[in-house]
Amino acid sequence: MKPGIHPAYRPVVFRDRSADFAFLSRSTATSDKTVEWEDGRTYPVIDVEISSASHPFYTGTQRVLDTAGRVERFERRYGGGRRGR
Repeated sequence: MKPGIHPAYRPVVFRDRSADFAFLSRSTATSDKTVEWEDGRTYPVIDVEISSASHPFYTGTQRVLDTAGRVERFERRYGGGRRGR
């Protein structure tokens, strides 16, 4: 790697305000906002809209799609039989 061309890779706090959840990771992302972390140090903070604490896939609140209803509606709209046989 060439020296001096890569952004700084440092600790950053990612915060999901909708789920009241934050985690400390390392990133090249920057922010003007800071937060004091559990270890007493101050880190840049980046607010995210969705994290593992609020995403439906990880929380188990995922909606189940009615695929059978979609197929029936498609067949009703465009004809139900197979063509090209």
